[in-house]
Amino acid sequence: MKLLFEKSVAGRRASRIPSSDVDAKANIDRRLLRDRPAELPELSELDVVRHFTELSKKNFGVDDGFYPLGSCTMKYNPKMAEAIAGDPGYTALHPSLPQLPGGARLVQGALEVLYQTDRLLREICGMSAFSMQPMAGAHGELTGVLMMAAYHKHQGNKKDTILIPDTAHGTNPATAAIAGFKVETIPSDNHGRMDIELLKNALTDQVAGLMLTCPNTLGLFNHQVKEICRMVRDVDGLIYCDGANLNALLGRCRPGDLGFDIVHVNLHKTFATPHGGGGPGAGPVGVSEKLVPYLPISIVSRRPSGRYYLDYNRPHSIGYVAPFYGSFGVILKAYAYILMLGGDGLMRVSENAVLNANYIRHKLKPYYDQAVDEVCKHECVLSAARQAKNGVRAFDVAKALIDRGFHPPTVYFPLTVPEALMIEPTETESKETLDKFIDAMIEIAQLSETDPASLAACPVSTPVDRLDETRAARKPDLALLPTE
Repeated sequence: MKLLFEKSVAGRRASRIPSSDVDAKANIDRRLLRDRPAELPELSELDVVRHFTELSKKNFGVDDGFYPLGSCTMKYNPKMAEAIAGDPGYTALHPSLPQLPGGARLVQGALEVLYQTDRLLREICGMSAFSMQPMAGAHGELTGVLMMAAYHKHQGNKKDTILIPDTAHGTNPATAAIAGFKVETIPSDNHGRMDIELLKNALTDQVAGLMLTCPNTLGLFNHQVKEICRMVRDVDGLIYCDGANLNALLGRCRPGDLGFDIVHVNLHKTFATPHGGGGPGAGPVGVSEKLVPYLPISIVSRRPSGRYYLDYNRPHSIGYVAPFYGSFGVILKAYAYILMLGGDGLMRVSENAVLNANYIRHKLKPYYDQAVDEVCKHECVLSAARQAKNGVRAFDVAKALIDRGFHPPTVYFPLTVPEALMIEPTETESKETLDKFIDAMIEIAQLSETDPASLAACPVSTPVDRLDETRAARKPDLALLPTE
């Protein structure tokens, strides 16, 4: 497929507009003006439309097929939520309106969405209050850890360490470090869960808190979670729940009931917004009662009259963590999604997510090693270590799946599993789709024994074949078109 610059024909135009009778340059700083025209491709409107339509056909997305990226919850989301988020009654609102004199009365509906979504998430997660501001999961993590730091500072605690299991999400250590804490990793035991004896040894007076991914990245729920929370609390530490895997728990248990002080929720994974592609996302953070004073400003509150307003009177707040009120469109979709499903529907989400993951795990057990041979939650982690003995690695399995019409799962994560294949089928995929994926995985496992060389060439059906990814990252070949 040629680039737009390669398709360019001198003198060709997409449209022509009348000359302006206003000097557009009059109010522009002369230093900002070009001394020559921009060197853009010259194309007709039809050329441009066909180019981007052809380009779109080369992409793969959840509307095209199965997208089993582990830990990312790449599920299909209802278009109903997209339609609601596109309602002009919301899209036409200016984000500064609530802060203008009398502006809050013009946006009562939008403020109510923020207020009610906060209340729904409190009920779902068992927390005392939520901030709707964080724009993504990692942003929610940072907000939570900053509140953890603010709490300890206000209490006069001199704590500088956060404990993180080796099966946590990869952003957790970076988040803690950015917030100014030292990070200490707690290894897993033979059952794929944080080693509780090693945790006991690490719990000193310097520990500010523990960040626990629940369920963890092996898809396993830690049955000792209440005991873990009690142990951390005994040294006056706080317990953070990475709630990115909430699909596995909806309607079954609540982080607050388990003993967590902080939890973030990925609305763009669990509640109706497609995940990935750089955004938009939303990662609201819920806290227990003792952390409510530290929530970011502003908070949407309701007066006795029923009118909603922005509450800035929060002297212990960590301040702003995002412009305005977070990703409002994502929050709106989540609000609609939760109301549409209701309590029973949310329980079905977790039931189907766990059932689908265990179906794949069981069917592929004879062909791939398992990280931990037991019932998982929303995702299962397999290993291609068996195939690697024949020269076929997890990377080759992933590339071979592309030729069979599937997006690859996450590979080489978590780091605790050699040749890891991390598969999350989500709750939205049908048995027929899962069976096709399972058949493809079995075929690849069999080829690894009978014709491993064929897998080393994959993918062969894509516009670009396999790249030397290490070389491409270190020595990118960027095509520079000549200029006249």
